[in-house]
Amino acid sequence: MPISANSTDEELRRACLKGDRRAQQALYQKYYGKLLGIPMRYTGNQAEAKDLLNQAFLQIFRSLPDYTDSGSFAGWMSTITFRVTMDHLRMEQRYRERYRMEVPERTAIDSRIEGQLEAADIFRCIQQLPDYLRVVFSLYVIDGYQHKDIAAMIGITTDTSKWRLRKARQLLQAALEQDYLNNDQSA
Repeated sequence: MPISANSTDEELRRACLKGDRRAQQALYQKYYGKLLGIPMRYTGNQAEAKDLLNQAFLQIFRSLPDYTDSGSFAGWMSTITFRVTMDHLRMEQRYRERYRMEVPERTAIDSRIEGQLEAADIFRCIQQLPDYLRVVFSLYVIDGYQHKDIAAMIGITTDTSKWRLRKARQLLQAALEQDYLNNDQSA
């Protein structure tokens, strides 16, 4: 049977283990879109996310002999992609200048705003957060990690993780309120 993106994961995995380039390409094409969301969520930059995904696929191909049939193959690849992304963010954090954005305290989002929010608006605002805030926000709110786990993953303290989440929420609220006001005035 010829190898294609429609081949089963097991067929692709076995062919990749034999060094079949077509199988590697088929596996890449089959999971590219599914796995790209992981680094995209944390970097907010499509070019950087694609680079990280390519690094993850290199790691996946290198680690294929280590894969055991416990759990799903897609889940195993997602874990590798997540780890590559977190490793990158940890390394980048060591060299990145820290931004301090002061945002005045705000009250809860007005119910008029909340009713008109769309997922695309929220996602766009999340992507505009500074990297160090977006990562903590995504890990906590979207992926459900606890502050102690986030702190260990990215090499910060638990208190820093809590502060970054609070700051991210403040910035998101301000951005969403501004979007609402801009849309309200243009209507």
